[in-house]
Amino acid sequence: MTVTTHSKSVERPANTANGVLMLLVGLVLTFGGPLVVPLNIDNVALVVGGIATGVIGLFLLCGLYSLQPNEGSAILLFGDYRGTDRKTGLRWVLPWYTRKKISLRVRNLTSDKLKVNDKKGNPIEIAANVVWRVEDSAQALFDVDDFQQFVNIQVDTGLRDMASHYAYDHGEEHELTLRADAEDVAARLREELVGRVKVAGVVIDEARIAHLAYAPEIASAMLKRQQAEAVLAARQLIVRGAVGMVESALNDLGERGVVELDEDRKAAMVSNLLVVLCADREAQPVVNTGTLYG
Repeated sequence: MTVTTHSKSVERPANTANGVLMLLVGLVLTFGGPLVVPLNIDNVALVVGGIATGVIGLFLLCGLYSLQPNEGSAILLFGDYRGTDRKTGLRWVLPWYTRKKISLRVRNLTSDKLKVNDKKGNPIEIAANVVWRVEDSAQALFDVDDFQQFVNIQVDTGLRDMASHYAYDHGEEHELTLRADAEDVAARLREELVGRVKVAGVVIDEARIAHLAYAPEIASAMLKRQQAEAVLAARQLIVRGAVGMVESALNDLGERGVVELDEDRKAAMVSNLLVVLCADREAQPVVNTGTLYG
C-alpha cells in the first residue's frame, strides 16, 4: 500500500522589480517605436524595428501590478511557486509569470449560532467571534483548497468540540463553566483553533464567545431553576444576617443588664426575632397580657 504524504508549502520572497521604472521604459518603447515608422516608411528595417519596439513596450507593460499595504502577490511560473511579493506600490515581473493576490489584513469572523450539547448534555446555543489573519501566503493558497472556507469550517468544528467539554453554568466544584469563566473558555477556544488552522498558514489573534444561551426548548425550565436558586441564595443571606442580629441583641441585653432571661425566655425571644426578621411580610404586633408560663 502506498502512503501519500502532504508536502507543506513555505512562503519565500519573490524576485520582482520596481514597477515605476518599468512603466516609464514600457511607455517610451510603446509610443516611441511606432513614431519611427512614419518617418522611415521606405526603410523596411526601421519600420520592422519600430513595430517590434512598440510590441516589446506593450509586453513590458503587461508585467505591471500594484500592491496595497498588507497585501501580497504569489508569483508562479507555469504552476511552480516562485515566491510572494509583499512590497507595496507599483511592481513588475516578467509577463509570463502568473500573479495571485492575497489579503494579509486582519479579518473578523462571527460564526453562525450553533446548537450543541454542553458537558451535562443540555442543549445550548453558542457562537464565537474570531480575529484571524494570513501569516504564510503559500500555505493559504496551495495547502488548502479555499482557506477562507477552511477557517469557517474549523471555527464551527472547534467551537462544537470546546463547548462539549464545559457545563453551561453548573459545573462540579472548581470546574470551569461557559457562562462564569468566559476568559478561560476563550483562551481554550483560541488554543483549539490555532492548532486546527495552522495547516492553512493562518494565525488566530483572538477568539471570544459572542453568543451563549440555553436552547429554546429548555430555556424556560432553566430560567425557573435560576430564579429558584437566586431566591434560595437570598434566603440564606437573610437567615445568616438575622442570626447575627439576634446574637448581637442577646449579648447586648446580657451585658447591659436590661433583663434577666432564662433559657426558655431566650428561646422564645430568638424564635420571635427570627420570625420578624425572616418573614416576607411586616410583623403584626401582639400584646401579651399574661406571662410566658401562665
